[in-house]
Amino acid sequence: MVRRIERLFDRLVFRRTLARWAALAAATPQFSLSDLRILRGRARDLRREVDRVLHRADNRLALPAIGAAALRRPIGTDWIWRPDLWTGPIPVPGQASVPGKTPVCDGATLFHDCRRSELSIRQIRNTRVEDIAPFGFRVDVFRFDGSFLSLVLDLPDEAARGLDLRHLIRLDAVVEVERPLDILARLNVKHGPNVEQIVRDLPLRAEEVMVEFDLAYTRVNEKRIEKLWIDLIFEGPEMNQVILRDVTVSRRPRAEI
Repeated sequence: MVRRIERLFDRLVFRRTLARWAALAAATPQFSLSDLRILRGRARDLRREVDRVLHRADNRLALPAIGAAALRRPIGTDWIWRPDLWTGPIPVPGQASVPGKTPVCDGATLFHDCRRSELSIRQIRNTRVEDIAPFGFRVDVFRFDGSFLSLVLDLPDEAARGLDLRHLIRLDAVVEVERPLDILARLNVKHGPNVEQIVRDLPLRAEEVMVEFDLAYTRVNEKRIEKLWIDLIFEGPEMNQVILRDVTVSRRPRAEI
Protein backbone atom coordinates (compact mmCIF):
# COMPACT_ATOMS: atom_id res chain seq x y z
CA MET A 1 0.00 0.00 0.00
CA VAL A 2 2.82 2.39 0.92
CA ARG A 3 4.61 1.70 -2.37
CA ARG A 4 1.39 2.32 -4.29
CA ILE A 5 0.95 5.71 -2.55
CA GLU A 6 4.60 6.57 -3.30
CA ARG A 7 4.15 5.71 -6.97
CA LEU A 8 0.98 7.82 -7.11
CA PHE A 9 2.78 10.73 -5.40
CA ASP A 10 5.72 10.43 -7.85
CA ARG A 11 3.33 10.56 -10.82
CA LEU A 12 1.60 13.65 -9.44
CA VAL A 13 4.94 15.41 -8.81
CA PHE A 14 6.15 14.52 -12.31
CA ARG A 15 2.97 15.82 -13.96
CA ARG A 16 3.06 19.07 -12.01
CA THR A 17 6.76 19.56 -12.78
CA LEU A 18 6.20 18.88 -16.47
CA ALA A 19 3.21 21.28 -16.56
CA ARG A 20 5.22 23.96 -14.74
CA TRP A 21 8.11 23.83 -17.24
CA ALA A 22 5.65 23.84 -20.14
CA ALA A 23 4.05 26.98 -18.73
CA LEU A 24 7.45 28.61 -18.21
CA ALA A 25 8.42 27.84 -21.79
CA ALA A 26 5.22 29.43 -23.05
CA ALA A 27 5.74 32.53 -20.89
CA THR A 28 9.36 33.27 -21.85
CA PRO A 29 8.43 36.22 -24.14
CA GLN A 30 7.08 38.06 -21.06
CA PHE A 31 10.17 37.49 -18.85
CA SER A 32 12.73 40.21 -18.24
CA LEU A 33 16.31 39.48 -19.37
CA SER A 34 17.51 39.02 -15.78
CA ASP A 35 14.71 36.53 -15.05
CA LEU A 36 15.45 34.72 -18.30
CA ARG A 37 19.09 34.27 -17.28
CA ILE A 38 18.01 32.71 -13.99
CA LEU A 39 15.49 30.49 -15.77
CA ARG A 40 18.06 29.44 -18.35
CA GLY A 41 20.53 28.44 -15.63
CA ARG A 42 17.95 26.31 -13.87
CA ALA A 43 16.88 24.73 -17.17
CA ARG A 44 20.49 23.85 -17.98
CA ASP A 45 20.96 22.24 -14.55
CA LEU A 46 17.80 20.21 -15.10
CA ARG A 47 18.79 19.27 -18.66
CA ARG A 48 22.22 18.08 -17.47
CA GLU A 49 20.61 15.53 -15.14
CA VAL A 50 17.99 14.53 -17.70
CA ASP A 51 20.71 13.99 -20.31
CA ARG A 52 22.63 11.78 -17.88
CA VAL A 53 19.54 9.64 -17.33
CA LEU A 54 18.86 9.40 -21.07
CA HIS A 55 22.48 8.54 -21.88
CA ARG A 56 22.66 5.76 -19.32
CA ALA A 57 19.21 4.43 -20.18
CA ASP A 58 19.96 4.42 -23.92
CA ASN A 59 23.20 2.53 -23.35
CA ARG A 60 21.47 -0.12 -21.25
CA LEU A 61 18.36 -0.44 -23.40
CA ALA A 62 19.98 -0.23 -26.83
CA LEU A 63 20.79 -3.44 -28.67
CA PRO A 64 23.29 -4.98 -28.74
CA ALA A 65 24.64 -4.51 -25.22
CA ILE A 66 28.02 -2.82 -24.73
CA GLY A 67 30.68 -5.48 -24.31
CA ALA A 68 28.64 -8.07 -26.18
CA ALA A 69 30.99 -10.70 -27.56
CA ALA A 70 28.62 -12.23 -30.12
CA LEU A 71 30.49 -13.15 -33.29
CA ARG A 72 29.49 -14.98 -36.44
CA ARG A 73 32.16 -17.67 -36.48
CA PRO A 74 32.75 -19.27 -39.92
CA ILE A 75 33.13 -23.05 -39.97
CA GLY A 76 36.70 -24.19 -39.27
CA THR A 77 37.78 -20.90 -37.71
CA ASP A 78 40.73 -21.17 -35.32
CA TRP A 79 40.87 -17.44 -34.46
CA ILE A 80 38.37 -14.58 -34.69
CA TRP A 81 38.48 -10.97 -33.53
CA ARG A 82 36.45 -7.75 -33.55
CA PRO A 83 38.49 -4.52 -33.23
CA ASP A 84 37.96 -2.30 -30.17
CA LEU A 85 36.40 0.40 -32.36
CA TRP A 86 33.29 -1.76 -32.76
CA THR A 87 33.30 -3.33 -29.30
CA GLY A 88 33.26 -0.55 -26.67
CA PRO A 89 33.21 3.24 -26.29
CA ILE A 90 36.42 5.00 -27.36
CA PRO A 91 38.00 7.97 -25.48
CA VAL A 92 37.17 10.56 -28.19
CA PRO A 93 33.97 9.46 -29.97
CA GLY A 94 33.97 12.20 -32.64
CA GLN A 95 36.40 14.49 -34.44
CA ALA A 96 36.05 17.13 -37.18
CA SER A 97 38.63 18.42 -39.68
CA VAL A 98 40.55 15.22 -39.03
CA PRO A 99 44.34 15.58 -39.65
CA GLY A 100 46.21 13.31 -42.05
CA LYS A 101 47.35 10.70 -39.51
CA THR A 102 44.80 10.49 -36.72
CA PRO A 103 44.63 7.72 -34.11
CA VAL A 104 40.94 6.85 -33.72
CA CYS A 105 41.53 4.46 -30.83
CA ASP A 106 44.00 1.79 -29.84
CA GLY A 107 44.76 -0.22 -32.99
CA ALA A 108 42.87 2.00 -35.46
CA THR A 109 44.29 4.99 -37.37
CA LEU A 110 42.81 7.14 -40.14
CA PHE A 111 45.18 8.26 -42.93
CA HIS A 112 44.74 10.77 -45.76
CA ASP A 113 46.83 13.32 -47.64
CA CYS A 114 44.35 16.20 -48.03
CA ARG A 115 45.82 19.68 -47.96
CA ARG A 116 42.65 20.92 -46.27
CA SER A 117 40.73 18.37 -44.24
CA GLU A 118 36.97 18.38 -44.61
CA LEU A 119 36.49 14.98 -42.99
CA SER A 120 34.72 14.11 -39.77
CA ILE A 121 34.59 10.78 -37.95
CA ARG A 122 32.35 9.48 -35.18
CA GLN A 123 31.80 6.29 -33.28
CA ILE A 124 28.06 5.64 -33.25
CA ARG A 125 25.85 3.34 -31.21
CA ASN A 126 24.32 0.45 -33.13
CA THR A 127 20.65 0.05 -32.22
CA ARG A 128 19.19 -2.03 -35.05
CA VAL A 129 17.81 -5.48 -34.27
CA GLU A 130 20.12 -7.07 -36.86
CA ASP A 131 23.28 -5.51 -35.40
CA ILE A 132 25.52 -7.73 -33.29
CA ALA A 133 28.36 -5.23 -32.77
CA PRO A 134 27.63 -2.67 -30.02
CA PHE A 135 29.16 0.23 -31.96
CA GLY A 136 29.66 1.41 -35.54
CA PHE A 137 32.08 3.87 -37.14
CA ARG A 138 30.98 6.72 -39.44
CA VAL A 139 33.15 8.74 -41.82
CA ASP A 140 31.70 11.90 -43.39
CA VAL A 141 33.63 13.33 -46.32
CA PHE A 142 32.85 16.67 -47.90
CA ARG A 143 35.37 18.26 -50.26
CA PHE A 144 38.30 15.86 -50.80
CA ASP A 145 41.48 17.12 -52.46
CA GLY A 146 43.72 14.19 -51.50
CA SER A 147 44.77 11.04 -53.33
CA PHE A 148 43.92 8.47 -50.64
CA LEU A 149 41.80 7.85 -47.55
CA SER A 150 42.26 4.73 -45.47
CA LEU A 151 41.44 3.24 -42.09
CA VAL A 152 44.27 1.06 -40.79
CA LEU A 153 43.45 -1.74 -38.33
CA ASP A 154 46.33 -3.36 -36.45
CA LEU A 155 45.66 -7.03 -35.79
CA PRO A 156 46.62 -8.37 -32.35
CA ASP A 157 49.61 -10.66 -31.84
CA GLU A 158 47.32 -13.70 -31.72
CA ALA A 159 46.61 -13.28 -35.44
CA ALA A 160 50.26 -14.03 -36.29
CA ARG A 161 50.78 -16.77 -33.71
CA GLY A 162 50.86 -20.15 -35.48
CA LEU A 163 50.00 -18.57 -38.85
CA ASP A 164 51.28 -20.41 -41.91
CA LEU A 165 50.68 -20.62 -45.65
CA ARG A 166 47.78 -23.03 -45.18
CA HIS A 167 45.68 -20.28 -43.65
CA LEU A 168 42.97 -18.11 -45.16
CA ILE A 169 42.43 -14.70 -43.54
CA ARG A 170 38.81 -13.56 -43.77
CA LEU A 171 37.37 -10.07 -43.35
CA ASP A 172 33.65 -9.65 -42.69
CA ALA A 173 32.05 -6.20 -42.67
CA VAL A 174 28.65 -4.55 -42.51
CA VAL A 175 28.86 -1.41 -44.65
CA GLU A 176 26.44 1.42 -45.46
CA VAL A 177 27.30 4.07 -48.05
CA GLU A 178 25.40 7.20 -48.97
CA ARG A 179 26.62 7.05 -52.58
CA PRO A 180 28.33 4.21 -54.47
CA LEU A 181 32.10 4.03 -54.04
CA ASP A 182 34.88 1.45 -54.13
CA ILE A 183 36.39 0.12 -50.92
CA LEU A 184 39.56 -1.96 -51.06
CA ALA A 185 40.79 -4.23 -48.29
CA ARG A 186 44.55 -4.76 -48.16
CA LEU A 187 46.13 -7.35 -45.89
CA ASN A 188 49.71 -6.59 -44.89
CA VAL A 189 51.93 -9.36 -43.50
CA LYS A 190 55.31 -8.33 -42.07
CA HIS A 191 57.81 -11.18 -42.22
CA GLY A 192 61.34 -10.20 -41.32
CA PRO A 193 62.31 -7.01 -43.18
CA ASN A 194 59.64 -7.57 -45.88
CA VAL A 195 55.92 -6.82 -46.09
CA GLU A 196 53.64 -8.94 -48.29
CA GLN A 197 50.43 -7.26 -49.44
CA ILE A 198 47.22 -8.81 -50.76
CA VAL A 199 44.46 -6.53 -52.08
CA ARG A 200 40.79 -7.43 -52.48
CA ASP A 201 37.72 -5.42 -53.52
CA LEU A 202 34.87 -5.32 -51.03
CA PRO A 203 31.79 -6.43 -53.01
CA LEU A 204 29.32 -3.75 -51.92
CA ARG A 205 26.32 -5.32 -53.62
CA ALA A 206 24.87 -6.07 -50.19
CA GLU A 207 25.23 -4.57 -46.72
CA GLU A 208 27.07 -7.60 -45.31
CA VAL A 209 30.25 -8.31 -47.27
CA MET A 210 33.18 -10.71 -47.02
CA VAL A 211 36.62 -11.14 -48.60
CA GLU A 212 39.32 -13.76 -48.08
CA PHE A 213 43.11 -13.52 -48.36
CA ASP A 214 44.84 -16.77 -49.31
CA LEU A 215 48.40 -16.92 -48.00
CA ALA A 216 49.25 -19.90 -50.23
CA TYR A 217 49.71 -17.56 -53.21
CA THR A 218 52.18 -15.29 -51.42
CA ARG A 219 55.92 -15.37 -50.79
CA VAL A 220 55.54 -15.00 -47.05
CA ASN A 221 58.23 -16.64 -44.95
CA GLU A 222 55.91 -18.27 -42.42
CA LYS A 223 58.75 -18.79 -39.94
CA ARG A 224 59.37 -15.04 -39.74
CA ILE A 225 55.81 -13.65 -39.56
CA GLU A 226 55.80 -10.79 -37.04
CA LYS A 227 52.75 -8.61 -37.54
CA LEU A 228 49.55 -8.21 -39.59
CA TRP A 229 47.37 -5.21 -40.32
CA ILE A 230 44.52 -4.41 -42.69
CA ASP A 231 43.99 -1.19 -44.66
CA LEU A 232 40.44 -0.28 -45.64
CA ILE A 233 40.94 2.09 -48.58
CA PHE A 234 38.08 4.37 -49.69
CA GLU A 235 38.35 5.42 -53.35
CA GLY A 236 36.60 8.60 -54.51
CA PRO A 237 35.07 9.40 -51.11
CA GLU A 238 34.15 13.03 -51.81
CA MET A 239 30.64 14.11 -50.67
CA ASN A 240 29.88 10.74 -49.13
CA GLN A 241 29.10 9.10 -45.84
CA VAL A 242 30.37 5.63 -45.00
CA ILE A 243 29.19 3.69 -41.95
CA LEU A 244 31.00 0.53 -40.92
CA ARG A 245 28.44 -1.17 -38.68
CA ASP A 246 30.72 -4.08 -37.91
CA VAL A 247 34.14 -5.44 -38.83
CA THR A 248 35.51 -8.85 -37.83
CA VAL A 249 38.67 -10.67 -38.88
CA SER A 250 39.10 -14.44 -38.67
CA ARG A 251 41.37 -17.14 -39.97
CA ARG A 252 40.99 -20.82 -40.80
CA PRO A 253 43.31 -23.48 -42.19
CA ARG A 254 42.55 -24.64 -45.71
CA ALA A 255 40.96 -28.08 -45.86
CA GLU A 256 43.49 -30.82 -46.63
CA ILE A 257 42.95 -32.68 -49.89
